[in-house]
Amino acid sequence: MSFLSFQTLYFEDLSLGMTETYFKTVKSSDVVGFAEITGDRNPIHLSEHFAAKTPFKGRIAHGLYTAGLISAVIGTRLPGPGAIYISQTLKFLAPVKIGDTVEATVEVAELNAQRQRVRLSCHCKIDGTMVLEGEALVKVPRREQA
Repeated sequence: MSFLSFQTLYFEDLSLGMTETYFKTVKSSDVVGFAEITGDRNPIHLSEHFAAKTPFKGRIAHGLYTAGLISAVIGTRLPGPGAIYISQTLKFLAPVKIGDTVEATVEVAELNAQRQRVRLSCHCKIDGTMVLEGEALVKVPRREQA
């Protein structure tokens, strides 16, 4: 298993351009588990026979599974524990297949000190190909509030 180690950053620790990245290889058991948790049992994710007849020619991971890797970065590394998700936009650009290694990256794009909010640029790539992009808005505690 691959887990991200925790890193807690407060608003004062953040600066424009800071990035954190997480690499995760998608396993069949991950996709099956995600389907069980969410109830999304679309056969394109679970049935090789069905998925082979689609334009993807095989099973693909749920889009929100891939987006969840961004959440992992935000919740554990940048900014880490204590950050509160406010919103997330997502644009799915290419499929993620079983066995692909996803590179999920989060970058500090804007800091709003008055509201303690951080806009994060988020993207996922496979072998340099962008498969997902979006932005997250999170509230980050100040050091004195901890």
